[in-house]
Amino acid sequence: MTVVLLALASAALFGGMTIAVRLALRPGDEAGSVALATVLPAFAVSLVAAAVPHDAHGAWPFLLAGLLAPGASQILFTLAVREAGASRTSVTVGAAPLVAVAIALLFLHEPLRLPLALGALCIVAGGVLLAAERDRPEHVRGLGLIFAVGATVLFATRDNVVRALHGQSRPETAAAATLLAGVVVAFLWTRRAPALGRLRRFAPAGLCFGLSYICLFEAYFRGRVTVVSPLVATESLWGVGLSALLIRHTEGVGRRLALGALVVVLGGAVIGATR
Repeated sequence: MTVVLLALASAALFGGMTIAVRLALRPGDEAGSVALATVLPAFAVSLVAAAVPHDAHGAWPFLLAGLLAPGASQILFTLAVREAGASRTSVTVGAAPLVAVAIALLFLHEPLRLPLALGALCIVAGGVLLAAERDRPEHVRGLGLIFAVGATVLFATRDNVVRALHGQSRPETAAAATLLAGVVVAFLWTRRAPALGRLRRFAPAGLCFGLSYICLFEAYFRGRVTVVSPLVATESLWGVGLSALLIRHTEGVGRRLALGALVVVLGGAVIGATR
């Protein structure tokens, strides 16, 4: 049950981060600079958590994993939120279990059980509903969904790398190492430090992001990818729900989008109930 609660907490915080990024975005904001302004506070949060055990053993492989996510993935994710909106990006990223479970079955030799398969299929069905959406607002660009798919693949790959290496370090240390790599990638992309005003704007997103990563790594150090990844995908519900509550006038949250998010959550509930 601890694994389930940690994964769900990570999902809720990640959904909150998505909305916080959308609320903080301004015209002309460059994706790399936004990613850096988000990952920096997240890294600070992870450093505080890692300072408690004060154990850096086995951290370096997670630096490599962090080049994928949150390194490259956060830049793609920011582009997706800017071009497609927070709610549709959340639902697209909710399809990550399809990739994560496939990788886990092929390379980590995790067992395939019927509830896991059904849950993953439900989550993917939610992504299909989003792709088939015909009445999306004009400001939602298809290119944004492509960016979201790219971020999703990187998320899923990162999840499997973390699970494969979970015995080599502590979760807090591993989270800090991946976020440090994310800071490096974002800085190399933008090649300048974010302005203080931008850091303040994206600090709430960074706080949610850092806490989400800590919960995520704690979950993966305790449970299989085939269990954790579909549960984390319930961030789609938080993304769509918060969008409808806070930015409905710009997101255009309709029935198909809401249904897609609910189907994703159903998949997570099936997995959580059979854990």
